Amino acid sequence: MATRKENPISRNKKNYRSTKSGAGMTKAGVAAYRRANPGSKLKTAVTGKVKPGSKAANRRKSYCARSLGQLKRSSAKTRNDPNSRIRQARRRWKC
Repeated sequence: MATRKENPISRNKKNYRSTKSGAGMTKAGVAAYRRANPGSKLKTAVTGKVKPGSKAANRRKSYCARSLGQLKRSSAKTRNDPNSRIRQARRRWKC
């Protein structure tokens, strides 16, 4: 059985947002991840206003669909908590 690859970047204030500020990775965190994983296409959240049908709009739509699945599979406590990481991240992405 294959082991899961460990996250190569440290989970600190520089690389990850706090839950209150919307969860997810910061710009510096994404840059650190891409340095550690050459060829990675990881990007930061789509937070601004986008044109319908644009690449950014499609990334947002895809993320929102994926994260809704995560939210549905989470515990009732997480699902109902407005300050959970998944809810804050979805809010930041404007889902």
